[in-house]
Amino acid sequence: MTTFGYFLSCEEHGPKELVRQAKLAERAGFEALWISDHYHPWLDEQGQSPFVWSVIGAIAEATSLPITTAVTCPLVRVHPAVVAQAAATSAVLTGGRFRLGVGTGEALNEHIIDTRWPPTAERLEMLEEAVGLMRELWSGKLVTHRGTHYKVDTARLYTLPDEPPPVYMSGFGENSVKLAGRIADGYVTTGPSAELVELFHASGGQGKPVQGGIKVCYAEDAAQARKTVHRLWPTQGIKGEASQLLPLPRHFEQLAEMVTEEEATASTPCGPDPDVHVEAIKPYIDAGFDEVYISQIGHEQDAFFEFYSSTVLPRLR
Repeated sequence: MTTFGYFLSCEEHGPKELVRQAKLAERAGFEALWISDHYHPWLDEQGQSPFVWSVIGAIAEATSLPITTAVTCPLVRVHPAVVAQAAATSAVLTGGRFRLGVGTGEALNEHIIDTRWPPTAERLEMLEEAVGLMRELWSGKLVTHRGTHYKVDTARLYTLPDEPPPVYMSGFGENSVKLAGRIADGYVTTGPSAELVELFHASGGQGKPVQGGIKVCYAEDAAQARKTVHRLWPTQGIKGEASQLLPLPRHFEQLAEMVTEEEATASTPCGPDPDVHVEAIKPYIDAGFDEVYISQIGHEQDAFFEFYSSTVLPRLR
């Protein structure tokens, strides 16, 4: 049976509001949480980007829901040895309810400490080495590592959960999905692609969880909801590799000027009709997703949780 979770947007909301939303999500009947991990928002208009590990610590005390980062890039901005420590502490705080979602990242967040942004193939190599290194550190042993991309000298993690946190990997292209099937404990993606789910299963991921995410915008007025999406997330209409390569929010704002409201909302259910929301989420279920995470765009959070709790979640279940 599909698990339905809430996707907390660090790009749109400050840390206290994210904790508040996590509590509302649990009360509304959502069964798990995703949380984005950014240094910059995609656009200045989104306006926020708190440090995810602090927020996870607060959420761990405020709710009993499982938490997955969607996703953390343990390659450039934060060394994998430090991510390993953060993930281990999060797993302890949550009583084993933390899953580390990882991916190859975006220049938007990672360029801040290194102007060189590695190509995709190299980032996949880095991610494979990073995941192996983190798992070695979660053993609690003293680790010295001299790899192709990372060096660690006599490091040992002392605060460890009973079991290492599962690693779920994000992937959108064939090579990344195959790597996820081979090295990850689960798969993360956005968009209800049955083909990618099948590829993950065929590449070693059979029996492993698959998580998917979707953005929605509940409002009493559907036209106003579409305007909200176009204002805050026009980046949904930007195609190709730009999301991985551009370093600053202003660059996305420049591209977003060419995105129409129709393009920005093409995959986003808007307004108060529960059937519109259910029909947008059902393809994830049909494609074989084990967990679906739903993010409300904009500030009508309280009304969204009431709407989903009373109307949408019962229909999905």
